[in-house]
Amino acid sequence: MKKSIITTIFLLASLVLFAQEKANVYNPSADAKGDLKTAIAKAKAEKKHVLIQVGGNWCPWCIKFHKMATTDVKIDSTIKADYVYLLLNYSKENKNLDVLKTLQYPQRFGFPVFVILDGDGKVLHTQDSGLLELDKGYDPKKVLTFLKQWNVKALDPKNYPDK
Repeated sequence: MKKSIITTIFLLASLVLFAQEKANVYNPSADAKGDLKTAIAKAKAEKKHVLIQVGGNWCPWCIKFHKMATTDVKIDSTIKADYVYLLLNYSKENKNLDVLKTLQYPQRFGFPVFVILDGDGKVLHTQDSGLLELDKGYDPKKVLTFLKQWNVKALDPKNYPDK
């Protein structure tokens, strides 16, 4: 009996540790200003926009979106083709309030929140993630529509002739 209890406790502890490791997608000690500067420069050089996902490891919806963004083939390929993807931490360890101020206070929408910047660092759009939800997750169709509506091509005036 003692052996089965110890085994059960060990298995539960392993599952908890595994879940915590998987949930650590944000880095509270990251240099948000430096990472943002690098992302903007890369976006400019690659003629892309920056997609910032603001949130934290404490936020289940933040983790759900990141998982979908990196495992759904269509969404992952769209992000890689059109954006420089940056995770910006907001947590009790580091709220990055100075960076959020430069992004026009996106935290007002809750978490996660998405901010689209152009290659010059100009805020183009802030997206409330709640509008992309479906049931207990995110709607891939809504997410793809959002991503396609804010990429460089969608905002290029040449794609909208006056004729």
